[in-house]
Amino acid sequence: MRAVLRVVNRVLLGLAGLVLVALGGSVLAIGLGAPAPSWWLHDGRDDVLLSEAERTHWRAEGWWWPVVIAVLAALLLLALWWLVAVLRRRRLAHVLVDTGDGEEAVVHGRALEHALTEDAGHLAGVEKAQVHLTGRRQAPQVRVRMSLAPHIDPGTALDDLTHRTLAHARDSAGLASLPAEVRLRGVRHRAERVS
Repeated sequence: MRAVLRVVNRVLLGLAGLVLVALGGSVLAIGLGAPAPSWWLHDGRDDVLLSEAERTHWRAEGWWWPVVIAVLAALLLLALWWLVAVLRRRRLAHVLVDTGDGEEAVVHGRALEHALTEDAGHLAGVEKAQVHLTGRRQAPQVRVRMSLAPHIDPGTALDDLTHRTLAHARDSAGLASLPAEVRLRGVRHRAERVS
């Protein structure tokens, strides 16, 4: 879902930028005295954006104002959704941990991320590890990126991560499950000489 949101965000920003640059540049050019093309909306630099007749043409119709208000409200809601989606925190700030006595404790997300990163970084053959918590406070999810040494088997590294690091974190936090998205990549290295 986040990848789709990222693509939609970039496409919408790109289209809005292109439209604004094209319209603003053409209005500026015509305002500075460039000749207006034949397809342009206005005749020249002294022409107004909307004439009196264009502004008041639909005002007497009963459907006009409700449609204008509905379209503007829809645009406002779409813009607010877009803003919230862009500004929403991607990382989980806190995780709720069941202490076993009917109470709950709060663990800082960064602390859990740091512990998972350290633990994953000490696995055999792992050159570098990055862990990010996402999801909800009651149901966290983990995103792991690991760079593997050239000699390590990716299946072994994934098994170690699953059965040691993630299982330990799940048990320590008292979570029923800890879903994870793991991305593995090999570290680039020089070709070895064979003699």
